[in-house]
Amino acid sequence: MQTLVDRVAAHIKARFLSESSGHDWHHIHRVWQLARQIASAEGANREIAELGALVHDIADWKFHDGDDSIGPREAERLLRSEGAAPEIIAAVVDIVATISYKGAGVVTAMRTLEGRCVQDADRLDAIGIARCFAYGGHAGRLMHDPDEAPVLHQSAAAYKASKGASLNHFHEKLLLLKDRMNTPTGRALAEPRHRYMEEFVQRFLAEWNVSAGAGE
Repeated sequence: MQTLVDRVAAHIKARFLSESSGHDWHHIHRVWQLARQIASAEGANREIAELGALVHDIADWKFHDGDDSIGPREAERLLRSEGAAPEIIAAVVDIVATISYKGAGVVTAMRTLEGRCVQDADRLDAIGIARCFAYGGHAGRLMHDPDEAPVLHQSAAAYKASKGASLNHFHEKLLLLKDRMNTPTGRALAEPRHRYMEEFVQRFLAEWNVSAGAGE
């Protein structure tokens, strides 16, 4: 018999397999596996962490006119339809409601250990070069605009309204995530990803500006 986690995973896979913005099944699957790994290392409830990871992008505000209430409602609807216990639903919905990054100056603290594990897993997969440019292309953003400086948004509204170039997103979010990890496991996993991303940005700018030695 399939477990609740298995049934939810099958539903999410079918729904997001062909999504093309970088918020697809493969992203969700990676976050699921990372959340499982982190939850095991940190002593969290794995079922709640895995379910939270599976539904964390079920209705991302970026695709619903900035409305961050749809995700929790969709997560609750799916879990209820799959017969999840009320306490499981409440814990997972709380994760979905709180997980999103909303700007450099905005605190998005998780209330539970399971939530912290899922948030770390999602942020680890966000420290990703390909996904950044995939979403930028999907959203019609420039790769880079040398005349546009990055903005460290101080409110969720400002962050949601931002239409900046993809490279700016590295400075506005991705390079900040290493220091926003919640767990020791998350911090350890973030270090090499962060270093790789720093090196990429330096290389990108060198090649963009046709600097001497960029092609060596």
